[in-house]
Amino acid sequence: MPELPDVVVYCEALDARVGGEVLQRVRLVSPFVLRTAVPAIGEVEGKRVVGVKRLGKRIVIALESDLFLVIHLMIAGRLRWLDDDAKPPGRITLALFEFSRGRLALTEAGTKRRASLHVVRGRAALQPFDMGGIDVHCADLATFAMRLTSENHTLKRALTDARLFSGIGNAYSDEILHRARLSPLALTRKLSGAETARLYSAARDVLSEWTERLRAQTGESFPEKVTAFRPEMAVHGRYREPCPVCGEPVQRIVYAENECNYCARCQTGGTVLADRALSRLLHDSFPRSLDDG
Repeated sequence: MPELPDVVVYCEALDARVGGEVLQRVRLVSPFVLRTAVPAIGEVEGKRVVGVKRLGKRIVIALESDLFLVIHLMIAGRLRWLDDDAKPPGRITLALFEFSRGRLALTEAGTKRRASLHVVRGRAALQPFDMGGIDVHCADLATFAMRLTSENHTLKRALTDARLFSGIGNAYSDEILHRARLSPLALTRKLSGAETARLYSAARDVLSEWTERLRAQTGESFPEKVTAFRPEMAVHGRYREPCPVCGEPVQRIVYAENECNYCARCQTGGTVLADRALSRLLHDSFPRSLDDG
């Protein structure tokens, strides 16, 4: 799922192309992507774009007449900018937004249709899409600590809770925790003041660095390779590959449809965290530390 750095770069690329432009036509290739009926989708046609912003992991395109398009890409949704003569991607295109300068395609790979488009009127109508999480770049350490400890969860769960923090998902939470040298299963209310400060700095630094990195990679183009798995990442998606800090193999915990990647040497003092799937399979043979592996 595109997270804060990706969504910020998407918004900047969109604003550069459609800011001030008139949305001439919307074509719903898959009608199920539209999750609202009022206002009607046709009301946005002929309206000028007055702004593009990030709302959590959502992209909000503001139009004249106080209308808003709210796009949530979920896991497999992506945006593509097409020149006038370019064909939209085959079966994966859900919707097309036509402007004088080109077309914006909302696509989604796979068979599960999770990406969504909402049309709403008035800024108050955006409130249900705001999960309440704070932007770590706009919060001081005290505010960050208060939000972190408002509930006693694991750090992994807290960082990815949209009610607590805005725009952080599975990928960048792994990177933040590795930078902070903290276990993903450490409890929020058991962190020391120094550990909380380290996590705060890591969150701000990782998100800033990756936003700048993606900006540089994109340049004047439209973001093309939006993925949660990048070779420059320290641990996310790098199971069994060497940690860039200590060289030990990256470990993982598999749960639901996600996995958490971490370095046992850097983050858990050499302890390999129990993975339910592997520990059930290996029983007593499951390694408890790097030295046992």
